[in-house]
Amino acid sequence: MTDTTWKAFSLTHVEYPEGDSLGHLLAIISLLPVAIIVGFITLILFRRDLHTIVFFIGCLLSEAVSVSLKKIIAEPRPMTKRVLYTEYGMPSSHSQMMWFFTSYSVLFLILRLKHINNSVMEIVWKVLMGVSIATTAAVVGYSRVYLLYHTWSQIIWGAVLGMVLGISWFTFTHLVLSPVFPVVASWRISEQLMIRDTSLIPNIMWFEYTHARTENRTRSRKLTSMKSQ
Repeated sequence: MTDTTWKAFSLTHVEYPEGDSLGHLLAIISLLPVAIIVGFITLILFRRDLHTIVFFIGCLLSEAVSVSLKKIIAEPRPMTKRVLYTEYGMPSSHSQMMWFFTSYSVLFLILRLKHINNSVMEIVWKVLMGVSIATTAAVVGYSRVYLLYHTWSQIIWGAVLGMVLGISWFTFTHLVLSPVFPVVASWRISEQLMIRDTSLIPNIMWFEYTHARTENRTRSRKLTSMKSQ
């Protein structure tokens, strides 16, 4: 055991200066990409929506591009800490992941998430959501610089690459993949796994909300009728 070399799992291993409250908070925030991945897996397991699956595949492809570029560019991480890193830093995977998620989500809010009649409140909600997601992505990038895991250039290039890939993947999904979702959903294996297509529903949240209310009212009336008999 004494000759064993231990290697940290960089996806979740985060260090911050002892006694630094801001550093502690930023260390937690820097784990948001992991939380997003867990969220995707949870949504896929419980909702089994094709669009969510494709969105997640895009995130995985973006991560694969980041890992490949790190090996090709081979730019080291900042040497300001007395730590020997075994991974390169260009581009920042955290920054790329967050800005891929941000660009895709913002386009989804604008182009896919719609009511029949756009109200002022809906527009305000979309703007607030978009700004919140973008701000969160920026804070994650800042946390990686503050904690000395990346330089600003590594963060910025990760963000640029993430946005380019996010926009490209959304465009590909919207124009190429979405039209064939109904066909994929009709496959036997999709039916067995209960994989569904909700791409033709303008606002799935509103659709599920209204249908759940209608179903609850119907069942409530039936229950009341049965009790009165």
